[in-house]
Amino acid sequence: MIANRIVETGSPEEFIEEIERAQDCLPKKIDANPKTVEKGLAKLVLTLIELIRKLLEKQAMRRVEAGSLSDEEIERMGEALMKLENKMDELKGIFGLKDEELNLNLGPLGNLM
Repeated sequence: MIANRIVETGSPEEFIEEIERAQDCLPKKIDANPKTVEKGLAKLVLTLIELIRKLLEKQAMRRVEAGSLSDEEIERMGEALMKLENKMDELKGIFGLKDEELNLNLGPLGNLM
């Protein structure tokens, strides 16, 4: 059974069954069309970068709220995160991607972001 995005099973066989159910959500074949491979790769890379950016942003907010950063560090971090977000917007525009396309559906585990 999957609870809170954690697979809980009583045996290895049950775990394998849960993994097989999750695999049913994945495509059966990879589209290796030369015309779309560049956009697909860009989508994968930008999805990973977006995930890392969001994690960095949350960690930065925790540190700001905890008071463990100086005003100068907060300013630098905010500027770096804004530049990264602007670059992400630029790259999404180049490859014709929208924000919702950078979200991965992990089947029974829910959405990545």
